[in-house]
Amino acid sequence: MGQTKSYACDPTQSRGRRFPEQAAPTRTPFQRDRDRIVHSTAFRRLVYKTQVFINHEGDLFRTRLTHSLEVAQLGRSMARTLGLNEDLVETIALAHDLGHTPFGHAGQDALNECMADFGGFEHNLQSLRVVDHLEERYPQFNGLNLCFESREGILKHCSRTNAQAIEQSEAEFPSSAAGVARRFLHGGQPSLEAQLCNLADEIAYNCHDIDDGVRSGLLSMEQMMEVPLFSRYANLATGQHVALAQPKQQRRWLYETNRLMLSDMVYDVLHTTQAQLTTTAPVSVEDVRAAKAMVLFSPAMRAETRELKKFLFDRLYRHTRVMDTMNKAKQVVSDLFAAYLHDPSEMHHGQDSAPDGPLPRLVCDHVAGMTDRFAMREHARLTGKALFHV
Repeated sequence: MGQTKSYACDPTQSRGRRFPEQAAPTRTPFQRDRDRIVHSTAFRRLVYKTQVFINHEGDLFRTRLTHSLEVAQLGRSMARTLGLNEDLVETIALAHDLGHTPFGHAGQDALNECMADFGGFEHNLQSLRVVDHLEERYPQFNGLNLCFESREGILKHCSRTNAQAIEQSEAEFPSSAAGVARRFLHGGQPSLEAQLCNLADEIAYNCHDIDDGVRSGLLSMEQMMEVPLFSRYANLATGQHVALAQPKQQRRWLYETNRLMLSDMVYDVLHTTQAQLTTTAPVSVEDVRAAKAMVLFSPAMRAETRELKKFLFDRLYRHTRVMDTMNKAKQVVSDLFAAYLHDPSEMHHGQDSAPDGPLPRLVCDHVAGMTDRFAMREHARLTGKALFHV
């Protein structure tokens, strides 16, 4: 426990960076990647990007930044138990949402519609684009020049068309650092660290969206008790602490229920993954990439988490109040895209804007990089309409 295993990514054996750099004297390549992410412009902007509730709707709701920190905490904890590289897990967790638009999934959907004739938009691909191209910090290259293993973990999903485009664009770089999208063309898996971040992401948002949903008043504990997974831990909490059943203790009841549920989700992943590792017996990272996915929920927990996600989709994400806000958000994004496409001079390129390339993609990059409140202000400036009252 706590000892790195042979199937973990070893920073001394990294496949390297697209632009070779001298090693840092006091940090491993993965630690260096993490630090570059934390100091990036895109990372700072996450504090004003929507998770479920737009930032101005409440000071205590999660943002993309606090979500990313929660994923990193869960990921490091699980990585330590499994003998994986904690620094790489933290790096991927902190970077996984860098490409998210303002207004969460509503902004992503709107931008994807705007880009339908120009290659579409997907936030995982945009996260890779941010670290590969859009950050402008170094004199020698665009982007953050992260290690292959960090970039591999950031690219969670990718269409075949986009994977082919990425592979073609990497032909000019050292072959060892290329191939970040190859698995989407030829099969295979990413590192265990990347697989782990996917599950840590899901555990984090399942639990904190319940917390924010109940805190907002859009969900009640009575409604949540309809979900078997949640009610099991809610009953366990009141069984262990009878006082939690009192009306004035509802907040503590919610916290304790979420704590118990999150803990069991984590241990379920750990036990299932350890069993998979024992059965598959990988001895290297390449064995991991050639095998089936090994970081998994058990079948029973997977079924229950799907039921929970469906409940949250129907009762929270599609709640009339949330939908009203999201419809306004989609209009803001669509109007901004149209305005900048019509008159590109209205764009004020910041540090993470690409100065060349097709205009629709430049506009897309510009809008995707906005925070919620900057998008609101720009929309009001360009259209004269105030769709949100902050």
